[in-house]
Amino acid sequence: MPSRMRHFLQGLLPLAGVCAGMVWLAFVCGEPLFDLSRHSSSTASLLTYASLMGLFSLQVFALVFETICWMRYRPVATRTDLPLPPLTVIIPAYNEGPMVERSIRSVAQSDYPAELLEILVVDDGSRDDTWFHMERLRREFPERVRLLRFKGNRGKRAGLYEGFHAAKGEVVVTLDSDSEVSPSTLRALVAPLVQDPRVGAVAGRVSVLDRSHLIGAMLDVQFTLAFDFARAAQSTFHTVWCCPGALSAVRKSVVLPHLDGWLDQRFLGRPVSHGEDQALTNIVLRAGYDTVYQRTAVVHTLTPRTYRQLYRMLLRWDRSWVVEAFSYGRFMFSEARRGRRILPPIHFALANLRQLTVLVGILALPFQIFERPGRVVDFSIALVLAAAVTAAYYLRTRSGLRFLYGVVYAVYAFLFLQWIFPWAVITVRDERWGTR
Repeated sequence: MPSRMRHFLQGLLPLAGVCAGMVWLAFVCGEPLFDLSRHSSSTASLLTYASLMGLFSLQVFALVFETICWMRYRPVATRTDLPLPPLTVIIPAYNEGPMVERSIRSVAQSDYPAELLEILVVDDGSRDDTWFHMERLRREFPERVRLLRFKGNRGKRAGLYEGFHAAKGEVVVTLDSDSEVSPSTLRALVAPLVQDPRVGAVAGRVSVLDRSHLIGAMLDVQFTLAFDFARAAQSTFHTVWCCPGALSAVRKSVVLPHLDGWLDQRFLGRPVSHGEDQALTNIVLRAGYDTVYQRTAVVHTLTPRTYRQLYRMLLRWDRSWVVEAFSYGRFMFSEARRGRRILPPIHFALANLRQLTVLVGILALPFQIFERPGRVVDFSIALVLAAAVTAAYYLRTRSGLRFLYGVVYAVYAFLFLQWIFPWAVITVRDERWGTR
């Protein structure tokens, strides 16, 4: 079967599955929405049922939009006939221990030309043996590895700030110290920047390094759905909202004039310490450049192993989303975004409406179950059905039955993680990192 046709069918499968989930909810879960005589005992029942229908309808509409964009996405091919730019990889590290050594070595052993590659590692006041491992790698690769060391912990933004100012490369790559890159990652990552001067930043593909534990296995699928799928869709209209700190490349000349304001960013009168990657992405977009996704540039990163670590990570991400969504909303129709004023705002509106309708649906669900307890079985079937076929997007990147961990994650998230986004909105002014 031709690859383009296979790609098309892989997009239709999960889309059809979510539609099936909605049909099940609408026609099997209980009373027809417009059969008012059966709702005469409870106006609240009609309202909550309508809310749930609106929730699923919006989810399906958004998924249709994203799937069409996703099916059109193609990564930029790496070309050998074009010159590569001088590159600085910044790795901020704090109490990372031996893992920072693996991170540095993976970059040093990549197939990017050694004479064009600089690895700048920033020790953010670590209190363990992180500096020892950094020095050992500097001795092993003395021509490529440079080290900076803070006397005390100043935060990831400060580490990146110093790194950007010290970087010698035209393009700066940010890499988390708990992550490893594949040998071909750096060449693939800079390809869009080399071939299109309008591109200001590139997001890499984040993959889970350790899938041996349950949370890692679930996040392996969820990262594909939340990051690969969503960023591929956004890349088709040249507006990826977040080029992740785990792996992204940016033109230094674009962000350097704005770094002082980025370092001292405030929201509602309080300093912002999280979401540095999404804030940098907004700087690039506000400057009139495009941001794209490069699926072939892969980074493997460690993920939480416990519920506490997981919810803290997600809480930090959601707080960042709230802050930077306000920032993006202020300039998405500006002159700088000329030519990008239609599809990105549509997707932005859909994403925020989905968050809102999820909250409405969660609040409405207990009323439905209270009025008819047997309906919990129907809702459970709809949830599992929609999750199973949505997780089929994972099959685009890996074959096998591991996509079923996406179903497990959907149930897990529904039961234990739904509180995070509302709490992130309420506590958005809390600037603590959350994992230190």
